[in-house]
Amino acid sequence: MYLNKAIVIGNLTRDPELRSLPSGIKVCSFSLATNRVWKDKNGAKQESADYHNVVVFGRQAETVAQYMKKGSSMLVEGRMQTRSWDDKTSGEKKYRTEIVADRTQFGPKGGSTGSSSGGAVNTPSKAPESGGEMDTIEYPEEDINPEDIPF
Repeated sequence: MYLNKAIVIGNLTRDPELRSLPSGIKVCSFSLATNRVWKDKNGAKQESADYHNVVVFGRQAETVAQYMKKGSSMLVEGRMQTRSWDDKTSGEKKYRTEIVADRTQFGPKGGSTGSSSGGAVNTPSKAPESGGEMDTIEYPEEDINPEDIPF
């Protein structure tokens, strides 16, 4: 059995580019940057960045192009694929490895991955209208005794 699965979480390095195939299917391409941090033998902090080309098809492509922009945080799940073509100017064979996304999930608004304000979201949230009150939860001021919990 073989497995071709890629899951990356990173920030867009450029605005998504939306195109259409001759069949009318929408295609969105963009690049994600991921990083890793480690300590070397001497204990010094090291950091390295990797860049991943991503392609999304269909309705998901339209959604990504509409809501995402450079710097936005995103999770991409899909498969790795390498395609090749002959360069028209030089005549040499060119290769490009990319992630063909099956699923995308938008990250926290603002593109910060270290935010503790919540998890990933699938759709952008709408701000409350000015002048309107936002629903809030009223919490009791008294402490809860764990022995009073029935389970």
